[in-house]
Amino acid sequence: MLKFKHSLAALAAVSALLVGGAAIAAGGGTPQKGKSLGEEGYQWHAGGGEEDEALHLKPDLANGKEVYEVCSACHQMEGWGLTDGTFPQLAGQHPKVVIKQLADIRALNRDNPTMYPFALPSQIGGPQAIADVAAYMAVKLKMNPEPGVGDGKDLAHGKKLYEENCTRCHGADGAGDNDKFYPRIQGQHYEYLLRQYQWIKEGKRRNANPDMMKQIQSFTDRDTKAVLDYTSRLKPPANLVAPKGWKNPDFQ
Repeated sequence: MLKFKHSLAALAAVSALLVGGAAIAAGGGTPQKGKSLGEEGYQWHAGGGEEDEALHLKPDLANGKEVYEVCSACHQMEGWGLTDGTFPQLAGQHPKVVIKQLADIRALNRDNPTMYPFALPSQIGGPQAIADVAAYMAVKLKMNPEPGVGDGKDLAHGKKLYEENCTRCHGADGAGDNDKFYPRIQGQHYEYLLRQYQWIKEGKRRNANPDMMKQIQSFTDRDTKAVLDYTSRLKPPANLVAPKGWKNPDFQ
């Protein structure tokens, strides 16, 4: 059973981990908004603050498990989120991507007002906690073997669009790049991808990569659905995927 304080925090924690990055406020818990998309001086990945601190710390997986308890009520014990896209899959995500997104939320460079109060140092700890939980997700959580997908009616079109537009950053198989902070999008729930994609296109994901935002402006509704349906079906390496019915042994 979850600890009581963790349960309360988790019930309100709504997380989203895809493309992002911006100037990070100095560590310590006082948020500072960075430059938004379209503003002069905006940098997609400026680094600094808690992000840089967490990146240089040795992760403690035991503490990562404790921190993950806060996340598990929404993202599930296995880190699979929900196939309807309400919550994304976090299992198997690159640790640098997780670190960046948590640091951005805490610094108010990525808007997530529901999650923000529960992601603060007073709730989960400082940069060490960010490093710990990011490593725990990457190392201990196996990915959902049956992620949410689209209707499968336009996959050839989606494949063409993916190969022409997405491989440079996310790779041919959707694996992303830990060192470049590009997220793993293979096996991510279709409905979640659809929502975040739309927010990026509309400028609501303030820490999104501006190159991606520009690139997708010309995509039609058909293009969007097709490419994201195809993306959701990209297969992660077998060693990252859990068997059907897998339960996280840390919470049994």
